[in-house]
Amino acid sequence: MKSILLIGLGRFGRHIAMKLNELHHQVMAVDRNEERVEAALPYVTSAQIGDSKKAAFMESLGVRNFDVCIVAIGDDFQSSLETTALLKELGARFVVSRAARDTHAKFLLRNGADEVVYPEKQLANWTAIRFSSDHIFDYIELNRDNAIVEVSVPPAWHGKTVGELDVRKKYNINLLAVKSNNNLNIDITTDTRFTGNETVLVLGSNRAIQKCFHT
Repeated sequence: MKSILLIGLGRFGRHIAMKLNELHHQVMAVDRNEERVEAALPYVTSAQIGDSKKAAFMESLGVRNFDVCIVAIGDDFQSSLETTALLKELGARFVVSRAARDTHAKFLLRNGADEVVYPEKQLANWTAIRFSSDHIFDYIELNRDNAIVEVSVPPAWHGKTVGELDVRKKYNINLLAVKSNNNLNIDITTDTRFTGNETVLVLGSNRAIQKCFHT
């Protein structure tokens, strides 16, 4: 369990609060809009109404005591930038800030953000890859060249075992799990046999995945 300071309770921030609650983390939420704070109360440990650009208010929160500070402000870049910088000035351990543009990401990183998330861009990439292929069911980009992909089992694999296919040697990809009827099997052995009704989670370079699965 981690202690998390979440600043900004728009749609993005509220979804973060809901997921953190599901994961049983302790969350203090902050927003200057009272209605947004009230809407988030069921999902957070505590909440404050206040301006995250004000040093006195932020200092009163004890930002040094949180494991992670998340700046989820999306509609006011100036506020996001000032909040990010102020958190670092006050001794925040780890700051994650939301960016809406590439230039925003650069400024946030220069002014105190340890990590930047870019939800619109990341979701756009996922949507383009997911729905431009008949075979890909999920996609996690690790960097520009490598990814984890959930993909349907090729017809050539049907009835064969992992050992017989030897995809790691042939294609330089790693099989992480086999999924069938929403059941995930991570105990893959050389004797694991494909029936044709599964999808597989694989790790590898984008080039190797494309070559293996013709995506």
